[in-house]
Amino acid sequence: MNWKLIGLAGLAVAAGAGTFGAVSCGDDDSGSGLTNVTLMLDWTPNTNHAGIYIAKANGWYADEGINLKIVEPAQGGVEQIVAADKAEFGISIQEAVIPARAEGIPIISVGAIIQHNLSSLMSLQSEGITRPRDLEGKTYGGFGGALETALIEQLVRCDGGDPGKVKFVEVGNIDYLVGMEQGQFDFVWIFEGWDGVRAREVEKKPISTLQFKDYLNCIPDWYTPVIITSEKVARDKPDVVRKFMAATAKGYEVANKDGAASAKALLDAAPESDETLVNAAAAFHVGKYVDAGRKWGTQDEAIWASFTAFLKSAGLIDKDIDVKAAYTNEFLP
Repeated sequence: MNWKLIGLAGLAVAAGAGTFGAVSCGDDDSGSGLTNVTLMLDWTPNTNHAGIYIAKANGWYADEGINLKIVEPAQGGVEQIVAADKAEFGISIQEAVIPARAEGIPIISVGAIIQHNLSSLMSLQSEGITRPRDLEGKTYGGFGGALETALIEQLVRCDGGDPGKVKFVEVGNIDYLVGMEQGQFDFVWIFEGWDGVRAREVEKKPISTLQFKDYLNCIPDWYTPVIITSEKVARDKPDVVRKFMAATAKGYEVANKDGAASAKALLDAAPESDETLVNAAAAFHVGKYVDAGRKWGTQDEAIWASFTAFLKSAGLIDKDIDVKAAYTNEFLP
């Protein structure tokens, strides 16, 4: 797939890709009377997946008649696997769903895992970056994706700076902290709830971050990550989708209030994880999976429309998409 913004959208596969064998989807498990369902992650297990592991540990999928198998991402990408009905569900990102839809790949977002984008630009405090225009004269280290360039340039421009004075270098999947400390680049794009927590609370590094959510007058908010299914599964197995989302919602409602429960479920499922980081990240996410007074998973048309328009205006997609067909809230409990 020749996505113009694949640099960042492909980060999940680059960072956590495992091999993916054949999976039997949607068949009844004759030994248990449950329906076999496969969920493909976007990365190795982390706090973005906490609600799923909470629901699985508590038997809530089984209560809905589902035998859930969780697999790590395939080399071909979560979106392609789900679209080909080799897994009923996947964890994706809005910046991958939109270009996929633009290319006719029949996937649908059925729930936003986190209410707002937790992306940040991270730098060492010694760089003196406290606002977007401070990025002038600095070097960004990233995957080389067009979305990275467009968002950073827009942030700098909106703050009265000259985006032409920002240098971009491709660094791939490396330890960002080491790269910054060695002077290979000055700032990077991170996810505040994992990389930011690791830098601040685990490694105790003197960092600064520019959080995207603080600049929504300049750049759009968007849903990252999301739960996807295929149009075929949504059409032919609506009861399975509805039951899967009911159990998943219960898990994230717990995760939204109880960081300790999130950490325990994730560590039980992936004991190789860094316990200190998992506990800190789970605590960070409390209250961020869903805003007060809203139903977990709900997606707003305005968010889909504004982010799609940004991608189009920046030349990151070649055609418009029907945003109303790209997502749905109908399967939420």
